[in-house]
Amino acid sequence: MAKRQHKKSEVNNPDFLKELVQRFMQEYLEQEMNSHIGALPYERTTDRTGQRNGYKSRQLNTRVGKLSLSVPQARDGSFNTELFERYQRSERALINCLQEMVIQGVSTRKVKKVTEELCGLNFSKSQVSEISKGLDQEIQTWLNRPLNDEYPYVYVDARYEKIRRDHSVESNAVLIALGVNQDGKRDILGMNVCNSENETNWGDFFRSLKDRGLRGTRLLISDAHEGLVNALTSTFPGTEWQRCQVHFRKNVLDKVRVKDKATVKDQLNDVLGAPNKSDGLKRLSHLTTNLSKTYPQVADMLEMYGEDAIACLNYPASHRKRLSSTNGLERFNEEIRRRTRVIRIFPNHNSAMRMVGALCMEQAEEWMTGKIYLNVDLLNESEENQEKIPENILETVDA
Repeated sequence: MAKRQHKKSEVNNPDFLKELVQRFMQEYLEQEMNSHIGALPYERTTDRTGQRNGYKSRQLNTRVGKLSLSVPQARDGSFNTELFERYQRSERALINCLQEMVIQGVSTRKVKKVTEELCGLNFSKSQVSEISKGLDQEIQTWLNRPLNDEYPYVYVDARYEKIRRDHSVESNAVLIALGVNQDGKRDILGMNVCNSENETNWGDFFRSLKDRGLRGTRLLISDAHEGLVNALTSTFPGTEWQRCQVHFRKNVLDKVRVKDKATVKDQLNDVLGAPNKSDGLKRLSHLTTNLSKTYPQVADMLEMYGEDAIACLNYPASHRKRLSSTNGLERFNEEIRRRTRVIRIFPNHNSAMRMVGALCMEQAEEWMTGKIYLNVDLLNESEENQEKIPENILETVDA
């Protein structure tokens, strides 16, 4: 009973979580040093590549409070932990943004309280400037990195953030491109914050990706925003475009009466779920004809845009679910929204670039070191099989 009460008092202790995180991070540092020199403390082994040389005190500001850590040192000075940079990149961006809000006089009492808890009681314009300088350089270097791999699949989407400018609040577009490389891993290819997602801004964004080396793209996936589609067409001529099926389905059903929605939805799903492009086009034509009298506007939409919604049927069946929509990128956009809603209104354009850029960097690192998203070998195999089919057979199929 006494033991249970002791555990309960530990959990109720306001410093309990802070102490738990601090113990975990200290152990992480120890394990990182063990791996670096190839030996445990005082262990004699032929695999050892260096010697320990005591500790250096380091404080880490986190959301659970200020942590006091002892960072192991190597005698030759070769040990550099990745813990602080990886953990604090987005934390620094968030803290920096909140500090800017306070300094510029646009914060609320709640924001000031948060900054004091995260950053300590005092901070100056010079401190904010130094944090901004380091973060901006790191993020811009990453955003301008060469794209040395091929990305057969590229997803693009936009979300909006509120930014304060000239004593008013404007809604700005955050453009993001996600690519799947030859190893089947996802990567954030680029990000930009601009006044709107018009054709000019999308075109500049796409050209910057190509200038950095984007190549090998076979399918582009996006919604049907006019400026985006026009920019895709002019920047990536000849590349197939997949219109997001989630948006397309909604656009179609919005024009249908409630009593007919379920029937039309089933018929549309039958088209979108066809086993191949040829069969999909036949089903699309049949549905267009069936709806031409009852819903002529829907029939026109299917005739004009339906083929764009089934472009993914030209690709391996196991890829189609993930190629059919921008859901994967939109889930990441939701994560951005979850993190940026703490700020609500960015104090300026640079702070928005800094915060979203830091989140993109961290997500890209997680994806590139994580599981394979798509088996791209299947794409290469399917194209090889198509090349082996004699031309006269293809003519017979087309006929």
